[in-house]
Amino acid sequence: MEIENHTKVSAFLLLGLSEDPELEPFLFGLFLSMYLVTVLGNLLIILAVSSDPHLHTPMYFFLSNLSFVDVCFISTTVLKMLVNIQTQSRDISYTGCLTQVYFFMVFAGLDNFILTVMAYDRFVAICHPLHYPVIMNPQFCSLLVLMSWVLTIWVSLVHILLLMRVNFCMGTKMPHFFCEMAQILKVACSDTLINHIMLYLTSALFGAFPFIGILFSYSQIISSLMKMSSTGAKYKAFSTCASHFSVVFLFYGSILGVYLSSSVTHSSQKSTIATVMYTIVTPMLNPFIYSLRNKDVKSALRRLSRVAFCW
Repeated sequence: MEIENHTKVSAFLLLGLSEDPELEPFLFGLFLSMYLVTVLGNLLIILAVSSDPHLHTPMYFFLSNLSFVDVCFISTTVLKMLVNIQTQSRDISYTGCLTQVYFFMVFAGLDNFILTVMAYDRFVAICHPLHYPVIMNPQFCSLLVLMSWVLTIWVSLVHILLLMRVNFCMGTKMPHFFCEMAQILKVACSDTLINHIMLYLTSALFGAFPFIGILFSYSQIISSLMKMSSTGAKYKAFSTCASHFSVVFLFYGSILGVYLSSSVTHSSQKSTIATVMYTIVTPMLNPFIYSLRNKDVKSALRRLSRVAFCW
């Protein structure tokens, strides 16, 4: 009988951000608004980049890819949460949970890799400006994005295949608003040693290595800036990195906050709230950071708005 309880699990129970029914209308309105702002903002970035010939450069090619990934990233978690609040149900099917884990890992990994590629782009532009058009040619840029997709898709698929071998008890509850790999492994009823080893390896591949790559790129950029004699040249060069640096700081800073909150407080609710920062708030703020701090994007958005009003 115990074996049946372990193998025939059909759904999980997501406890969400709050168990207070009176807070649910507020949470629904808040996260629906944040989701719509995120989708609209990132779609405007994509439209601006694709419609303006001045933005057909490697930097904005990567930015449009980042915006697309951010829309998918937030859709993976928020849509199911909104449905659960609206229907007053906290259930998620076994298949739906594994699907959510898979796409969450894919788009989280892509966020890391694309931010790293963008840092490399700025490194080449500032440290090797004469070779920039040759190195960052369209074929190479497309290859970098394609490799990021292929790597995250296959590594995430391996995770899911390993997760399918894990047994769960009936009525399993997760103190989270979406299915996350670490949370699922905590509530497993069978041995998860291989899954944890794979999770640590993936964390290094998707998180640590890209972050080290970003640090290396910026260390080289700062070194090149220090060698410039003109203050105006330094400011102009660094201004091209300011938006990306802000996004990197926000993204990795929020992930560090999640790690610290979970390891220091051991409170699942505080860890869940901290997770909101990099899963929802960061994708929402990215378009504002790039549009407010970037003259080219602001000009493209103004031209796009004029075209829209003309129609």
